[in-house]
Amino acid sequence: MSTVTTQAPTTTPAQAARPPYKVTGPRVLRAEWAKFWSLRSTWITLGLALVFMLAFGLIRLARYKSMVTGGPVSGDLATANAVGLSLFGINFAQLALGVLGVLVTAGEYSTGMIRSTLAAVPRRLPVLWSKAGVYGVVALIVGTLGAFAVFLFGSGLVSGTPAALSLSGSGVLRSLLGAGLYLGLIGVIGVALGALLRSVAGGIAVLVGALMLVPGLVSLLPSSWQNDVSQYLPSNAGQSMFALHHAANTLTPGAGLAVFAGWTVLVLAGAAYRLVRTDA
Repeated sequence: MSTVTTQAPTTTPAQAARPPYKVTGPRVLRAEWAKFWSLRSTWITLGLALVFMLAFGLIRLARYKSMVTGGPVSGDLATANAVGLSLFGINFAQLALGVLGVLVTAGEYSTGMIRSTLAAVPRRLPVLWSKAGVYGVVALIVGTLGAFAVFLFGSGLVSGTPAALSLSGSGVLRSLLGAGLYLGLIGVIGVALGALLRSVAGGIAVLVGALMLVPGLVSLLPSSWQNDVSQYLPSNAGQSMFALHHAANTLTPGAGLAVFAGWTVLVLAGAAYRLVRTDA
């Protein structure tokens, strides 16, 4: 007579202590943060954005100072101020930050990495919110640092001129913060365009067209239409956010923020709809 003994399966302490994996918002954010900073293009493009803001702003300030020293200034520079001159480079920085935003999402589609990302996060939308949140905050910080840096460096160049302003001047702080917020939203729009179009070339083309080409086309409209249409374009509404003075036929800073935020939400909504409805 034989006795058969069965041995219960044993679990190692490591297996017993291992918690079940769950997809949570903070984990998705950490994953997108790690992916974002692992790319060499991230450091290069952010550096270019800062260089554009500083270089073009300081060149504009130095040119104004030389013109004032040489005699009376005419044209647009006659009413220029240190804030407007300092933020001249924002037109170039927005392209760098917007293009990087497109690369954040469309780059994953071009390499096929988006399939792995969506397999890890099946609900999909947290991926879009995390990408937009991570890069939006980074672009906001870079834009704000650049705006304050170029103003603080450049204000000394135009001291003693009609354009001179201090950081405590009326509306100066609001304009510099508005410039940073504008660039942060540009970054979010770039991310949304990349997710919506799923093409690096297509996203960049739409971004450049919306910011630079459409305003030129609107100028071809009859004068009675231009004033009603141009102020609601993304670029013009965004510029109202950091303008020191409210000019005629332009939006106030608050209204400009509302309109530009509306454009941002619209593009994000389109990206979210396509992400949920269509396969990668």
